[in-house]
Amino acid sequence: MDTIETYRRIIQEVLRPYSQITYAKGEIHNETVFDPQHDRYLVVSVGWDDVRRIHGCLLHVEILDGKVWIQRDGTEDGIARELEQAGIPKAQIVLGFHEPDVRPYTGYAVA
Repeated sequence: MDTIETYRRIIQEVLRPYSQITYAKGEIHNETVFDPQHDRYLVVSVGWDDVRRIHGCLLHVEILDGKVWIQRDGTEDGIARELEQAGIPKAQIVLGFHEPDVRPYTGYAVA
């Protein structure tokens, strides 16, 4: 199987369970938005917390130039380790939410 196809499959498998998260407060749910044609994968939180509208990005992952870029990670533990454990090499994962000067110290790819 092609490496990019493998990355697409792994990303979807890792992100999909986040759509099942239930929130104790408010009428909030998570939705997956998968665009394999453009290699963009998101989990967005949508709903209401009493009178406050909730609509935000929990996770945003892209495949850019053959590497997996985590653009947004709003989880407690982080998904980089999950992606790595699922088979994506650490050297192919970029923590895009970190400043470029910080990335060399993360243990993951710089770009």
